[in-house]
Amino acid sequence: MPASTATSLLAYCRPGFEGECAQELAAHDADSGGGGYARAERGSGFVEFVLPDADAADRLARSATWRNLVFSRQLLRALGSARNLPARDRLSELLPIVQADAFDGEPRRWCDAWVESPDSDAARELAPLCRGLNAALIAVMKKDQMIDRRSRWRLHVCMTATDAGFVARAMVDAAAPWPGGIPRLKFPQAAPSRSTLKLEEALIVLLDDGERERWLKPGMRAVDLGASPGGWTWQLVARSLHVTAVDNGPMDAALLGSGLVEHLRSDGFRYRPSKPVDWLVCDMVEQPRRVAALMAQWLADGACRHAVFNLKLPMKKRYDEVQQCFSLVRDALAGRVELRAKQLYHDREEITVYARALD
Repeated sequence: MPASTATSLLAYCRPGFEGECAQELAAHDADSGGGGYARAERGSGFVEFVLPDADAADRLARSATWRNLVFSRQLLRALGSARNLPARDRLSELLPIVQADAFDGEPRRWCDAWVESPDSDAARELAPLCRGLNAALIAVMKKDQMIDRRSRWRLHVCMTATDAGFVARAMVDAAAPWPGGIPRLKFPQAAPSRSTLKLEEALIVLLDDGERERWLKPGMRAVDLGASPGGWTWQLVARSLHVTAVDNGPMDAALLGSGLVEHLRSDGFRYRPSKPVDWLVCDMVEQPRRVAALMAQWLADGACRHAVFNLKLPMKKRYDEVQQCFSLVRDALAGRVELRAKQLYHDREEITVYARALD
């Protein structure tokens, strides 16, 4: 039977990072008044954060948005959950939860509906079920005139088992625009390593369309620290940037033949450009605070305008380590820095950060 969870938020995350996702939500909850608690199972790929009332849920949803959370790929407002769903008629239990949600006294209209599952090994097996249920749900919603493509609301059904799931909603312009919060990218065959997908995803997730157009223009100059064999350099060259690739290891021959890459066999922690560059990217395997300090120095010295870098996280106290790295960067620039960060789909035990110094 349906169980009300109208005062909870549902966050998708990388399996194994439910604790960090819960910590981050708890920190935002404390800042916005407190009183909530997390329900999570390690490896599940999601966290339910329960609030004492609807007002507290609204406050947390305003404070902890998808864009400013590091460990959450998607953040939704839960409308209810259901267990023991009948295998032949799951919609009979899910639709009443949807229909009970009203806006300005009228049943809410939806621009679309997504039936999805968390990114865990067990939940991924639900993909065929989700596809079939999604088609059936859309058909019923169209028949009942619940779909309005102009609506700013999107309906989400998160199936956590064949007979259980959450019903949730998202405001389209405040939520991740991909099912599961994961942009599906295809590996470019010409790229020299799969790490190229990390930078591609970072540029999609951490920057909006207008920012990419303004800040990534052909002819700009970039430095890639720890570049070998060139996965991140490839993304910059594909956008016609001139790249100085700094690494003692070899670089991909095709990249070197592009005419846009200069390879310097040098220590990434010691190298500095002769004049400021537009972009600094860094995917070096090193202690996160050491990388954060290096990025802070480049930004504080005006050696780069924009930076994208990975922080490889320790096995324990990962959330605390992230906060310490952020504080280190902010302190170095006296707070005049913008930081955006996300644990991307193509990240593992790491997060990806975008930073720029503010005038």
